[in-house]
Amino acid sequence: MASRNLDRPNIVFILTDDQGYWAMGSAGNHEVITPNLDRIAAMGLRFESFFCASPVCSPARASILTGRMPSQHGVHDWLRKGNLVGEKTPGLGWGDDREIEYLKGMPAYTEVLAENGYTCGISGKWHLGDSKKPQKGFSYWHIFPYGGGDYYNAYFIRDGKIEREPGYLTDEITAGGLRFLDAHAEDEAPFYLSVHYTAPHSPWRAGQHPQELVDLYKHCPFDTCPEVPGGHPWQINSAPRGTGDARRELLSGYYAAITGLDRGVGQLLEKLEAMGVLENTLILFTSDNGMNMGHHGIWGKGNGTFPQNMYDTSVKVPMLIARPDTVPQGIVGTDHLLSHYDIMPTLLDYLGLEHPAASSLPGRSFAPLLRGESLPLREHVVVFDEYGPVRMIRTREWKYVHRYPYGPNELYDLVNDPGEEHNLIDEASRQGLVVALKRDLETWFVRYTDPDLDGTKEPVTGKGQVDLAGVAGRGRHAFDADWWYIDEDGTRREDKAWFFGEILEK
Repeated sequence: MASRNLDRPNIVFILTDDQGYWAMGSAGNHEVITPNLDRIAAMGLRFESFFCASPVCSPARASILTGRMPSQHGVHDWLRKGNLVGEKTPGLGWGDDREIEYLKGMPAYTEVLAENGYTCGISGKWHLGDSKKPQKGFSYWHIFPYGGGDYYNAYFIRDGKIEREPGYLTDEITAGGLRFLDAHAEDEAPFYLSVHYTAPHSPWRAGQHPQELVDLYKHCPFDTCPEVPGGHPWQINSAPRGTGDARRELLSGYYAAITGLDRGVGQLLEKLEAMGVLENTLILFTSDNGMNMGHHGIWGKGNGTFPQNMYDTSVKVPMLIARPDTVPQGIVGTDHLLSHYDIMPTLLDYLGLEHPAASSLPGRSFAPLLRGESLPLREHVVVFDEYGPVRMIRTREWKYVHRYPYGPNELYDLVNDPGEEHNLIDEASRQGLVVALKRDLETWFVRYTDPDLDGTKEPVTGKGQVDLAGVAGRGRHAFDADWWYIDEDGTRREDKAWFFGEILEK
């Protein structure tokens, strides 16, 4: 066994896709089966108030890697184009006409790690453009090149070549991570491994997930996923939805996908134990964004409605961090509101590495919590979120959502209305609070926004980004306006009537 530098631990970062903060046993969900995630929670920290930077995959992933908010990195929606040229995109039509490196020139923490002796590998979903090209310090590149697709016979990029994998996608992502660990079991240098599951992103219909996983939920009542009669008035089909037997099929698939990825997490933990490095490995687990599976009458995340929503079920994510005998064990963090843009400064601080351009980025290190030390609460205890022209400020007590330029805006009393069911925006007694929250929101965004990449200037609809935003796009069309989706039977549907004015009237 190779010697290890205890001051530079290995890092395994596990990222899921569309997993609600509520969809984990240790978070209080008595129906979903997640013994390995629960094990990580028990041997480390579980944060109850952790938020994505944007409630959709690509912007959130870009913020995790770079520490920048979307209006600093320019990825404002899920990337519909620029991923892979010349291949048929599963469920989305034909491949792209060109590849786009959306984060070119923007330092990622993985690049800092690579520059400081870490060997960096990634297995799974990338979805940040130019999928064939290893980027951001990764020397091991085992990539699912798209945002989503079928769980069997999926595309993969290995050694610069496009291949099809007939097996279950979640298992293949796990296998790619295990191969990386095997290859570096005897290295003296520390390693960093990202395992990015596509699960539990749709599709969830029959045949998409191993039957033994689906059967685990044969008699599950799914009480943890509410049924809201009539749905949300702004609901759009960003995910399959259904009632009765169709609902049961979809929820069985969603929960089966989570249990499948949990199984993979268990295999990764077993491998680290067999290598004798579990105690010297910092493990992080989170999801790119939250998810509504009937919550608020929505099936989807931030773009499950138009205009886009900022419900906690869309913006709050699971976050587990563990390192046996080093990170405090079995602790639940409830006081701190933290964000994905805090991950980069935290990791670099924990490792004693310099944070590039720290003063210009919005995040703050919470590494003291990983050392068992105290961490002063942020002055206003706030977290910010954005999705194009939709922005949010959230304290422990209040949430204010502002939609540029016309609204509708929202105000929620999170103490008395944690389910965000009663919008208080028009209450006369709350107007002073609205003004104060809007002031703080705009002050923060003015401080950090790059004017050339400002999301409020972009026509982001939740239907996909197809080119670089702002002036970097050189006038090219960057955001799609027509809505389409894949329904429960796999048929592509289109509805070109969902434009802003009509939605507000419905």
